[in-house]
Amino acid sequence: MQQQQDLLKSFLKYVGISWLMRGAHQPGGFYAPSPICEANVGRRYTGIPRLQPEWNSSVHEGSERTSMKVLLVNGSPHEKGSTYTALAEVANTLNKQEIKVEIFQLGVKPISGCIGCGTCAKIGKCFMRDQVNEFLEKASDADGFLFGSPVHFASASGMLTCFMDRVFYVNFANRVLDNKPAAAVVVCRRGGATAALDQINKYFAISNMPMVGSQYWNMVHGNSPEEIRKDLEGMQGLRTLGNNMAWLLKSIKAGKASGINTPEKEPRMMTNFIR
Repeated sequence: MQQQQDLLKSFLKYVGISWLMRGAHQPGGFYAPSPICEANVGRRYTGIPRLQPEWNSSVHEGSERTSMKVLLVNGSPHEKGSTYTALAEVANTLNKQEIKVEIFQLGVKPISGCIGCGTCAKIGKCFMRDQVNEFLEKASDADGFLFGSPVHFASASGMLTCFMDRVFYVNFANRVLDNKPAAAVVVCRRGGATAALDQINKYFAISNMPMVGSQYWNMVHGNSPEEIRKDLEGMQGLRTLGNNMAWLLKSIKAGKASGINTPEKEPRMMTNFIR
């Protein structure tokens, strides 16, 4: 019996929900052991390190929220790798358009996938205390979103997939993302970019989110930041994406100012294929 309990605890640690068994109610943080470093086991976790952007993230920031903001998610475990390089190109363009930006780094701590418990429908957030809820808090003040990912086996990174599964499932309950423009950016060495891009875009299409495009699909190629910068067509496409995002955000803001509100939604109807 003890051996079975130890195995269960090890599994729960790996999927990132060990706080359920190790004092999540304690003040000052919760336990978030990482399979990446054994020294992290039992360490009290009080915050997620944030990347300090190289651009101005406080354009026109004052006592009142007068500017618009785009939240960019880096789905790579590498803080300043190829995916960051792609996101930074878009961020710089948005900054030139006087749009505030913030990069949300997922980091290297494991993120559990959705377990389908339905708790989010009752409390408006995920019961797991990790990057998902932190992002959702920031999302309420954001006007647009950009999700970036390296291409792993012709799909988005596993960490970003687990993250987005839970974020967008919670969104069914709190609708914090609805009617806000979004885009995906993928980075790959050679192939699989189109499949990964299509995967991420499906989250937006089911969440009432206008998708922002560019002059080509939002992808760049390279195996390092230096190689990414040499993809001149891809980098130009990212700058076009940034300008298109800024234009759409400003258009939505102008529409609201003139009395055009977001569409009214009908009560949702669900029809299963199997009767």
